[in-house]
Amino acid sequence: LLVANSPWASIYFATLNISVIGLSIEHWINDGLMAVFFMLVGLEIKREILVGQLSSWSQRALPGFAAIGGMLIPALIYLAANWGNSETMAGWAIPAATDIAFALGVLLLLGKRVPISLKIFLSALAILDDLGAVVIIALFYTTGLSVSMLLASLVLIVFLVVLNQRRVRKLYPYLAAGALLWFFMLQSGIHATLAGVVLALCIPLGDSDNESKSPLLHLEAKLHPWVAFAVVPIFGFANAGVSLSGISPDNLLDPVPLGVTLGLLIGKQIGVFGLAALAIRTGWAKLPEECGWSQLYGVALLCGIGFTMSLFIGTLAFPDSPHLVNEVKVGVLMGSVLSAILGVAVLLRAKTQLLRL
Repeated sequence: LLVANSPWASIYFATLNISVIGLSIEHWINDGLMAVFFMLVGLEIKREILVGQLSSWSQRALPGFAAIGGMLIPALIYLAANWGNSETMAGWAIPAATDIAFALGVLLLLGKRVPISLKIFLSALAILDDLGAVVIIALFYTTGLSVSMLLASLVLIVFLVVLNQRRVRKLYPYLAAGALLWFFMLQSGIHATLAGVVLALCIPLGDSDNESKSPLLHLEAKLHPWVAFAVVPIFGFANAGVSLSGISPDNLLDPVPLGVTLGLLIGKQIGVFGLAALAIRTGWAKLPEECGWSQLYGVALLCGIGFTMSLFIGTLAFPDSPHLVNEVKVGVLMGSVLSAILGVAVLLRAKTQLLRL
C-alpha cells in the first residue's frame, strides 16, 4: 500500500505486469505461489480430519456451525449492499473468507490471556472456512472450461490416487504429478490453485506420531516457513497495493468497499458468534474449556480478518476490472484492520471464566 502511493508506484505496477513465459509476474504469484499456499491448506485440512481437531463429529460441531455462519452472513450483507448490480454481485464470496495465518497470529500475540482451547477452536474454524473457500472457488469462479485439459487433469488425479492407494511414501512422484496437474488445470479453466489442494489430499499420512515416517507431516513442516515468510508476504505485497489518489471518504460508501467492509466487520461477528451461540444453547455443541462468551465473541471479531483469502477471491471475482479490484482491496484492508483492533480489544478485557448469556 505504501509503495503503491509512493514515487516508486510506476515501477511497482510495471514490474507486476512484466510477462514471464506467457504469464505476468502478478499471475505467477496468484496462480503459482498461491497453489503452494493452498497445498499447505489442504495438508492441514487432511491432517485435522484424520487425527486432529476435526477427527470426530463432536469436535467438528462448534467450529462447523461457526464456519457456516461466518461464510453465509457476510455474503448476504455484501449482496444486500450490491443488490441490483450483476457485475459487483459477483464478489459475494469476498467477505466470506478468513485469513487463518493473520487471525491466528493476532490471537497468539495475546499469549496466556486466552486459553489454549480458544486457539484450537479458531484453528479448526479457520480450516473449515478455508475448505469452504476452496469449494466456492471451484464451483463459482471457474469459467471457459477446456474438456481436453480437464480430462488430462482427471488422469493425473487418478494417478495420484493410485500412488496413495499403493502406499507410495516417496514425495517426488506426487510433486512431479502435482506440477503437471497445476499446468493442466491452468489450461482447463479451473483455477490452478486447486491443484495444490488436490495434491495435498492425495499425500499419504503414514505414521502420524513420527514426522520422518509421515509424508504428509514432513511436507507440511517443510512448507510452513516458505508459506509464512515468502508466499503470503509476496502475495500481500503484490495484491494489497492500491493507489489512493482520487479516492475520497465518499468512495468508501461505494457498494463494493462498503459491502466488503461490513461483511468482514459486521457479518463475520454476527455469523460466527450467532451460529456458535445457537449450537451451544441448543446442546449441539459446547463452549471451549475455560472459555467465556466474551472470549468467543472476541474470536468471532478476529474472523473478520480476511486479507489473503479475501484479496485472492477479489481477483477471481473481477478479473477484467482493475477499478473494482482496487475497491475490493480498500474494503478488505478496512474490514480486516477494524476487525483485528476490535477483536484484540474485546479479548484483552475478557476474563477466562465460563459466562452465561
